[in-house]
Amino acid sequence: MSEAVVAKRYADALFQLGQEKATLDNLVEEVLVVKEVFLNDSQLNIFLKHPRVNNDKKKQFLSETFQGLSTEVMNTLKILVDRGRSEIVPSIIDHFNQLVNDAKGIAEGKVYSVRELSDTEKTELENTFAKRFNKQKIVLENVVDPSLIGGVKIHMGNTIIDGSISGKLRGLERSLKIANN
Repeated sequence: MSEAVVAKRYADALFQLGQEKATLDNLVEEVLVVKEVFLNDSQLNIFLKHPRVNNDKKKQFLSETFQGLSTEVMNTLKILVDRGRSEIVPSIIDHFNQLVNDAKGIAEGKVYSVRELSDTEKTELENTFAKRFNKQKIVLENVVDPSLIGGVKIHMGNTIIDGSISGKLRGLERSLKIANN
């Protein structure tokens, strides 16, 4: 079974637990911390995959490392260690966050701009596109891309809205090529 399918199943299970216990917001905060640790500490993944370290020691290490996490998150991590799937933790968390966002009517995206957008500009874009995409809220991550020359490009899921000068120039170039043929 592919990693994506397995990760989605674990995410679904964690999401259902969070819904039943009404703890989704707490679980989101906790899993983001876990994801950060798993992505930034390469030694953790090596330790959890090491064949000479038994699973009890791995689970004890996780319990000590992630003290204060909910039993749902800790039990999920321990099950993953038992099944030799600890490398898919970041993928599980991404799927879980997507499920929570879908349930709350929240969409995430990226806005590319020549310079860092101010909080006001970012908020205005989020509000405008929340209405356009019929979502309760949109959370945009600002990515600075000087190659745009000016304007912004927004990427949300499979949708790209290119209002950049470089995008307009590419469109003009295509139009001129088609007209010359």
